[in-house]
Amino acid sequence: MPGNKEQPCFSEQERDALYQVIYARRDMRHFATGTVDEVVLSRILAAGHAAPSVGFMQPWRLIRITRSKLREQLVTLVEEEKCRTSDQMDERKSEFMRLKIEGIRDCAELIAVVLAPDDGTLFGRRTMPEEMVLCSASCAIQNMWLAARAENLGMGWVSFFDPADVAKLLNCPDGSKPITLLCLGPVKEFYDKPMLETEGWRKREKMNVILAEDCYPL
Repeated sequence: MPGNKEQPCFSEQERDALYQVIYARRDMRHFATGTVDEVVLSRILAAGHAAPSVGFMQPWRLIRITRSKLREQLVTLVEEEKCRTSDQMDERKSEFMRLKIEGIRDCAELIAVVLAPDDGTLFGRRTMPEEMVLCSASCAIQNMWLAARAENLGMGWVSFFDPADVAKLLNCPDGSKPITLLCLGPVKEFYDKPMLETEGWRKREKMNVILAEDCYPL
């Protein structure tokens, strides 16, 4: 089918490439030595900023971490939270502590995603104000994740931290909230499956568990 500049029509090959990227995306914790080209990084960040958002509020703020001392401070916060998390576990505590949960020291680029202070947007979020902000920012993160994979770069989501501690380190204004640290960079290879599935931590649910008609899946 012919397309136009306003509404492009994608070929079967382009469609298949999109699905290939979706299914090949992984939450990476192991990174190789190397850098991310500035042009490539700009494309990935622009892909994030092109995400949809409720009421077009665009609540994401992206902070590129460039100082090694700041990285180490963030690593300390993540390690402290990992220990606190393990204290809440019983029989799986030792198994959890063996897992590699981040690649902050090893990745080429580290990007903090912060929710901006509430700007008063009411459109579409009156009944779920906080949830819709988080969902909107998550769309931006997923865009960056897929763009990174299309660039053959790994990306990992790190959420093991107290948002208030990270906000203080990054001089975030009152009302803002860091939600993730994104590790980005070259990898030797991508995991065949999600790492937590390979490690036996959890498995992907079957479609008949998560999909139903007209009522909650039973």
